[in-house]
Amino acid sequence: MTAPTACAVVVPAHEEGASLTATLHSLRAAARHPEAAGLPVLLVVVADACTDGTVAVAEAAGAYVVRAAFRNVGRARASGAAAALRLLSAYGDGLWLATTDADTVVPPRWLAHQLHHARQGWDCVVGTVRLAPHPPLSATTAARHDAHYFADRPPGPGAWRHPHVHGANLGVAAAPYLAAGGFPPLAHSEDRRLVTQLERAGRRILRTDTCPVLTSGRVDSRAPHGFGAFLTSLANG
Repeated sequence: MTAPTACAVVVPAHEEGASLTATLHSLRAAARHPEAAGLPVLLVVVADACTDGTVAVAEAAGAYVVRAAFRNVGRARASGAAAALRLLSAYGDGLWLATTDADTVVPPRWLAHQLHHARQGWDCVVGTVRLAPHPPLSATTAARHDAHYFADRPPGPGAWRHPHVHGANLGVAAAPYLAAGGFPPLAHSEDRRLVTQLERAGRRILRTDTCPVLTSGRVDSRAPHGFGAFLTSLANG
């Protein structure tokens, strides 16, 4: 694959004004990391059916805003990627597309981590998450989540080729993304479907736990059958 010459981060958001500031602050810090700072980095927020302060927060942070009324995370993520591909078309196959969620905080080396592996020839980087404390999330539910999430992680410091896929911690090169058809218009699991298509095409996919993101432990789900719904099922479990 072509070494990255530009990067875009797509953030779908539905009524996320309260959490988006922290997300965008962390992304701007990641864009300033020495291993990423030499590349143009575009932040794209897709304000999907938002009536709160999501748009104002995104614009104040200097993000490019796509206004939509999909109420569908797959369509929102795809429209953000399409905007990034259009705005950064001059970079062609050198564009790296990263995605996270509007209730997620990424570590300072998040983009550097993805770009490092992209330069090594990986077509897609599939990362992991950690749960941030959230008042409705009980310690019991958090423990159930961790028991399920880390069930097949080997002991010791070795690499973990994990089975998870999160739109909150995902990166893919532009050409493989387009060849796979992009994010499908699904109300949930659009991230998993994209990775499945990449796998079927024989793309080089790195599943790594070395740079997890911190995602909200809220149980009120923005997407049906999404991560919040999964936590709710554990709480009721």
